[in-house]
Amino acid sequence: MSTYTQHPLSPISLPFSPSTSLPSHQQPTKPPISYSSPKPISISHSQASWIESLRSRSRSNLFREAISTYIEMIGSGVSPDNFAFPAVLKAVAGIQELYLGKQIHAHVFKFGYGSFSSVTIDNTLVNMYGKCGGLDDAYKVFDRITERDQVSWNSIISALCRFEEWEVAIKAFRLMLMEGFEPSSFTLVSMALACSNLRKRDGLWLGKQIHGCCFRKGHWRTFSNNALMAMYAKLGRLDDAKSLLVLFEDRDLVTWNSMISSFSQNERFMEALMFLRLMVLEGVKPDGVTFASVLPACSHLDLLRTGKEIHAYALRTDDVIENSFVGSALVDMYCNCGQVESGRLVFDGVLDRKIGLWNAMITGYAQSEHDEKALMLFIEMEAAAGLYSNATTMSSIVPAYVRCEGISRKEGIHGYVIKRGLETNRYVQNALIDMYSRMGDIKTSKRIFDSMEDRDIVSWNTIITSYVICGRSSDALLLLHEMQRIEEKSTYDGAYNDEKQVPFKPNSITLMTVLPGCASLSALAKGKEIHAYAIRNLLASQVTVGSALVDMYAKCGCLNLARRVFDQMPIRNVITWNVIIMAYGMHGKGKESLELFEDMVAEGVKGGEVKPTEVTFIALFAACSHSGMVDEGLSLFHKMKNEHGIEPAPDHYACIVDLVGRAGKVEEAYGLVNTMPSGFDKVGAWSSLLGACRIHHNIEIGEIAAENLLQLQPDVASHYVLLSNIYSSAGLWDKAMNLRRRMKAMGVKKEPGCSWIEYGDEVHKFLAGDLSHPQSEKLHDFLETLSERLKKEGYVPDTACVLHDIDEEEKETILCGHSEKLAIAFGILNTPPGTTIRVAKNLRVCNDCHTASKFISKIEDREIILRDARRFHHFKDGTCSCGDYW
Repeated sequence: MSTYTQHPLSPISLPFSPSTSLPSHQQPTKPPISYSSPKPISISHSQASWIESLRSRSRSNLFREAISTYIEMIGSGVSPDNFAFPAVLKAVAGIQELYLGKQIHAHVFKFGYGSFSSVTIDNTLVNMYGKCGGLDDAYKVFDRITERDQVSWNSIISALCRFEEWEVAIKAFRLMLMEGFEPSSFTLVSMALACSNLRKRDGLWLGKQIHGCCFRKGHWRTFSNNALMAMYAKLGRLDDAKSLLVLFEDRDLVTWNSMISSFSQNERFMEALMFLRLMVLEGVKPDGVTFASVLPACSHLDLLRTGKEIHAYALRTDDVIENSFVGSALVDMYCNCGQVESGRLVFDGVLDRKIGLWNAMITGYAQSEHDEKALMLFIEMEAAAGLYSNATTMSSIVPAYVRCEGISRKEGIHGYVIKRGLETNRYVQNALIDMYSRMGDIKTSKRIFDSMEDRDIVSWNTIITSYVICGRSSDALLLLHEMQRIEEKSTYDGAYNDEKQVPFKPNSITLMTVLPGCASLSALAKGKEIHAYAIRNLLASQVTVGSALVDMYAKCGCLNLARRVFDQMPIRNVITWNVIIMAYGMHGKGKESLELFEDMVAEGVKGGEVKPTEVTFIALFAACSHSGMVDEGLSLFHKMKNEHGIEPAPDHYACIVDLVGRAGKVEEAYGLVNTMPSGFDKVGAWSSLLGACRIHHNIEIGEIAAENLLQLQPDVASHYVLLSNIYSSAGLWDKAMNLRRRMKAMGVKKEPGCSWIEYGDEVHKFLAGDLSHPQSEKLHDFLETLSERLKKEGYVPDTACVLHDIDEEEKETILCGHSEKLAIAFGILNTPPGTTIRVAKNLRVCNDCHTASKFISKIEDREIILRDARRFHHFKDGTCSCGDYW
């Protein structure tokens, strides 16, 4: 920062000059003034009459009329005095016209008041320049004031805060105290604002001193208390802000709005709603700011009914519903609660559509994956409304663009971003990171992330999500660790040198992003660490985090812990219910899944907002399929439309085909596929049918299913593999080999079998026949010895699981190298006796590994929890929880 030269007449001058460019969001945006004449004033009026008229209009905030009065007064030959200049300068500051302010300043000199004989005029000039964007000019005027008073200091400090020169403002405050001036309430309000924009520890250290000063000097005015509340809230001390609100009685609308807004911004949504109720009970009428602050709480808590009540209240409030900001919050609330069409009705009803309202509706469409509507509205905004896209627009439209199937070159939107000059904007970069990851290009995502100069918590959440999406959950967990690494940083004014600071603290979005990574790796220990973090930071009770925890525990094989988290959640949404229903189904507890569904429906009947969705029935059908509950599943399928208003979709048919086919009714399952409505996507149903044919060795229908699948998806390896397995199981080696040659010719590669097991701080990964692990030799030796022990207990290797035309001994060797067996062996050798072994696999477990695991659980006296691609198997004492039905 450049050195500011001290004027010789100034007893104390600020040590250095701040930057003089006004932040972009504070640049004056009003159109040029069109001065209309005030009510006619007679030329014969005395100077006192003119000046009184000018001051009256200025006091009434009729700024343009005051300026017109001043112009007419000058035109009438009446000279302004030291009462006129403060009035007209206040008016100029009110409309933020810097050029006009400089003209008035010239008049100050012209009419003989330029010798700084009036400190009132000087102070008003400092205030005017500060509000109009001329900080250098404000400095020059302030520096030449020979007899500064309290208002002089308040004016320059306020100007510095307006330009976000927080540390310089604090230095100015210290100089003010050194000159012997007592701070006023206005000074302390500016200081509270400055403290709230420092780093947390520094801000609190200084902010508490400002608070103490207010207490000692008796500055207990409503506006100063509001400033202190806002300061504490912004520095993360919401409970201190809350205590201030409770302690003083002269609460106004700003007080309540500050508190409600702070709760919403800090994700304490229930308290935001509670304080809205207290505010209304106290007789304070909410305004547009109140509604715009509290509606996000309804969005995040999925409280549609409460949101509608607030909407109804706003409709009864004069002019509020026409407020574009309230309209934006309502659109956002309805869209987040799944009522996109209601959001569009609100959008259409607002006449003054500012960019924020357009962005809210575009974002609502994009988040609900109504991508074509989002793109059409985006085009309408730019073409018809004449508004230019900003960073928020682009960060919303990029995901919609990349999902549109009709657009072949997805990278084109990146070019448009560059054309708009938004490629370095953090929010747009976050959207681009997400876009490329969904295209499978994690390298480009990481390259954009690494190039970012200004990352925020969203940037980290996005790149972590990207790695989870691309199946690189281990890398996602490493990024979580890197995100929290400790850095050495010196702090403000040398008060706390070499402070250790965590750059980014995981929030609820981080947790719900990384917990699925723990689930996919069965990384239970890491998941428990994250759960503990959520509890310490009051995040575990949030519905999004709670739902992710239920899912994580369920997928790590801890159904009892998943249920405990579910039962302790204060608020559950439909996602929470779907997750727990799916969890019981994956663990083969179909009966319990149906009981939970009945509880969910009963809660909705009692007045709750949770109702079954399409996903609910997918979870139920899967649960019935894993438990062999064919009649119950078919009954639900026939009732889902009549009793719950949900039309069967292609995914539902795929589940029912799986349910019926897995139970051995392959011909009936085939008939179901043929009864699907025309126009339905049948890929899922044909795939389920092919899987059933694999289980029950039905070659004829299997060939029909495979033929249809290979026409629809010729590049999917699993279709070839399943048909090849059917042929191999039937001893049709020529057909199997021909199919594998066809795969090779088309460049289609089979996904290798892979299993994971968590040990210590690492997740160990094993591929079929893996020799790369440090303990590989030891593991293979152990498995050979273990195989002999198993045979003595009655185990017979199921060599039919080896789908190659080789001799039996080679087949047994291959069976020993299956990835789940390697992971189980690793667990036995590296954990204390009696420890539960948890393994996850990317494919379905084969018959031989299933049988071997039952024998291993008995011989080693271990519980083995194995999660394959479809469900859980709990092996204990020689039996499996699936009852050999999977």
